Amino acid sequence: MIDTNDSEFLSRIEDKGLLSKVCDAKTAAKMFNPGDIIGISGFTPCGYPKITMHELAERMKETPFQVDIWTGASTGSQIDTELVAVNGIRNRMPYQTNANLRKAINAGKVNYYDLHLSHVAQQVRAGFFTNVKGEHVTGPDFAVVEVCKIGPNGELYPTTAIGNSPVYVDTAKKVIVEVNTTQPLDLVGMADIYMRKNPPFCEPIPILHAGDRVGTPYIPCDPSKIVAIVPCDMPDVTRALAPLDDDAEAMGNNLVDFLKNEVKHGRLPENLLPLQSGVGNVANAVIHGLVESDFQNLSVYTEVIQDGMVDLIDKDKIDMISGTSLSPSPDGLKRFYANIQKYNKKIVLRPQEISNNGEVVRRIGVIGMNTALEMDIYGHVNSTHVTGTKLMNGIGGSGDFARNAFLSCFFCHSTTKGGKISAVVPMCSHVDHTEHDTHVFISEQGVADVRGLTPKERAKVIINNVAHPSFRDQLMDYYERACAACGNSQTPHLLKEAFKFHESLAETGDMHFKK
Repeated sequence: MIDTNDSEFLSRIEDKGLLSKVCDAKTAAKMFNPGDIIGISGFTPCGYPKITMHELAERMKETPFQVDIWTGASTGSQIDTELVAVNGIRNRMPYQTNANLRKAINAGKVNYYDLHLSHVAQQVRAGFFTNVKGEHVTGPDFAVVEVCKIGPNGELYPTTAIGNSPVYVDTAKKVIVEVNTTQPLDLVGMADIYMRKNPPFCEPIPILHAGDRVGTPYIPCDPSKIVAIVPCDMPDVTRALAPLDDDAEAMGNNLVDFLKNEVKHGRLPENLLPLQSGVGNVANAVIHGLVESDFQNLSVYTEVIQDGMVDLIDKDKIDMISGTSLSPSPDGLKRFYANIQKYNKKIVLRPQEISNNGEVVRRIGVIGMNTALEMDIYGHVNSTHVTGTKLMNGIGGSGDFARNAFLSCFFCHSTTKGGKISAVVPMCSHVDHTEHDTHVFISEQGVADVRGLTPKERAKVIINNVAHPSFRDQLMDYYERACAACGNSQTPHLLKEAFKFHESLAETGDMHFKK
């Protein structure tokens, strides 16, 4: 742990009038009060404040109290593990992926707001959220943000993620800045901070192409709001990605074949349209299919930038990548830092209300690619709740892109748990994306292109092309009997049997069942 006199740390504070605000993390953590709302930087385990939040958890061990945590998305262990372990979080929003936090949410120990990520900043500015007293507030009590340096007029230069940092800094009463010396100064200039206003004063976002820069390379900050500047030498601790398996590779190949056919029939240009890909192993594997394809001069307009995106740069297949966060594996992060001067010319990081903005997504024609926990035979998607009741992660940015994409694709393994659970079910146990926002479904089994199809037409295509063969007879039997019982109505269902797959899973641990 570096101290407050470290020369490398001090050299990164160019506004010398702020040197009086330098303190250690323990001192900064004492500034928080019970019930405070803390808005933090970061999006995935990148670019988030580390040592200050660790010291806050340590303080809570001695003096238990709770705060509300607002983030960009998921964060690192100092927030989503350590604060949870000391029962230090009352409310949390808008997204998470941590097993400890997930368990606390599903046990009712943490209140969780699941939001479309592009909506958070506007709702914060508008005062949608309340404090511990039930009062509506237009910003957090504290913004705590990680930077690689502070400019001569208090400008905050973010590190590996932007997320909601700009709106938290703008609306917070007080700001605590962590200057992380493990984050290279070569990150300066990669950010493009475009600040918005709420209706009726918001203006069109002037982005026409994925790589357009429309803002500043720093987060504006009134220096008088900064109450602490903390040295930190704790690196981002990112998550490893699963090895590419046969099923994931098949999904990537299925995607490439589908896109080639779209180009062949003139529905997409040869270099496609800007690509978006969700978070995680499946999403990264799907991008790998494009890395190995013949496509060239691609562009990306997404939220997270994983290993596959960096592979596209290495293969000279990409013109520009726009996102709000890096989210590589540990090895991918090392590769990024080792070649940062090459990568930072191809990557721009934006606030998430810009990276995920529905109007921009629709206007530039993004191809949305997201993952599903389950889908039903009519094309609805559950991406957040296991068996309809237990939160997995949250909707994240999938809704921002699925609703507005030129082409909305969802991916999943056709089965999980050794083939006992079918990703295709008669009726989703929870719906995040309706049939109106889904165009294409892809599993290792094949592609279901349901554009322009009625619900009954969709059912046959999804069952025959995406569902696992071991479940197709069960699904088709349900569908045919539902059609007969409902007189071939628009969306036939047997309401007493619609969740039979889920009931069987709860009773036997297997969705296979006998009638």
